[in-house]
Amino acid sequence: MFGAELLVLALFFADSVGTQFRLFPASVLGVILFLAGAELAIGSRDPGAEKAERFVVLATAAVGILNVGVAVTFGFLAYPTSERDG
Repeated sequence: MFGAELLVLALFFADSVGTQFRLFPASVLGVILFLAGAELAIGSRDPGAEKAERFVVLATAAVGILNVGVAVTFGFLAYPTSERDG
């Protein structure tokens, strides 16, 4: 609902988006963004994924909080090589 509200505000009332963001603390927006990303990650994984693959996804997300470039490199290197080749 919050995303739909921001979309409508951005399309029709561009000046109001900044005010809307100031109404919510940055920590609340961060949690919303994290949960949305987690839902996308869970929905895109294979239901029969192994624990190692789940660990790589979670560890990459944790590293991504600090630095996205390092997270991409970490995720690529940590992903099991047998999956990459096949």
